[in-house]
Amino acid sequence: MHNKFILTFVMLMVVSLLGLNAQDRSKAFDKEAFLIKRKAFFTSELGLTPREVEQFIPLVEELQEKKFEAGQRCRKLTRDIRRKSNPSDDEYIFVIDECLKMGLKEAELEREYYDKFKKVLSPEKLYRYKEVEFKFVREFLNEDSNMRNQAERRRGDKREE
Repeated sequence: MHNKFILTFVMLMVVSLLGLNAQDRSKAFDKEAFLIKRKAFFTSELGLTPREVEQFIPLVEELQEKKFEAGQRCRKLTRDIRRKSNPSDDEYIFVIDECLKMGLKEAELEREYYDKFKKVLSPEKLYRYKEVEFKFVREFLNEDSNMRNQAERRRGDKREE
C-alpha cells in the first residue's frame, strides 16, 4: 500500500512538472520525445524482446493515459482550493474525498492492467516493471531539473550583459 501511495505521488509530481514545462513557452514539453525515451528505457532496463515491446509498451501508454485522465479532476480541485482565499472545512473534505476516489480508480486501473501485463511479460519482468518505472521517473525528474537549472543560469547570464 505504501508503494502505491509513493507511485501515485511520484506520478502526480511528474504530471505537475510536465504541466509546468508546458507553460514555459521557451521549452514546451515534447510528449513524443518523452514516450520514445520511456520506451527505450523500459526496453533496455527490462530486456524486452521486440514482441514484448510491441505488446507491452502500448499497454503501458494506455494505462498512463487513463491514470492521467482519472487524476484530472483531483488536480483541478486541488488547484481551485489553493486559489481560494478562505476555503471551508466542507470544501477541504470534498477535495480530499474526490482525490481518494481518484486513488481508488488508479488502483483499479493498476489491477486491470496488471492482468494484461501478465499475459505479455514473464513474472520476473513484471516484478521489475514497477522498479524500472520508479527509476525512469527519478532520472527524468533529475534530468528535467538539471535542464531547467541550466536554462535559468543562461537567462541570468543574458540579463547581466
